Amino acid sequence: MSVVPRPTDSPIKRRIWTILGVLSLAIGIVGIPLPLLPTTPFLLLAAYLFSRGSERMEHWLINHPTLGPPIRNWRDHGTISKGAKLGAMISIALVFCISVALDVPSWILIVEAIVLSIVVTYLLTRPSQPRDSKHHAI
Repeated sequence: MSVVPRPTDSPIKRRIWTILGVLSLAIGIVGIPLPLLPTTPFLLLAAYLFSRGSERMEHWLINHPTLGPPIRNWRDHGTISKGAKLGAMISIALVFCISVALDVPSWILIVEAIVLSIVVTYLLTRPSQPRDSKHHAI
């Protein structure tokens, strides 16, 4: 599901969307080796931004052999792979442990725990595979 740039979007607006997409993509790529920086949300954001600014960049990203599958899975089926969920859970646990180790004030830990719990709940309630494929996995 691609978002086509609005006919009223000026070339300047499309450039801004594209620049923001490149920044989001860069952050997502940096997050691949860094366990505390999530990759998939930034890739999803980049795909959206490219859909508004550059059809060519959007096409490249969603068809990329490594970066494209999580985007296509989300767009087509609303799914998050088990591996992505596991990576997110590990990152979330590490972030909270680092906050505790750094002796962050209690009120910040409480807010962090609430926000991270909401994120975990959201992740765990998303399917890991398309509903149709469950019937074919016999």
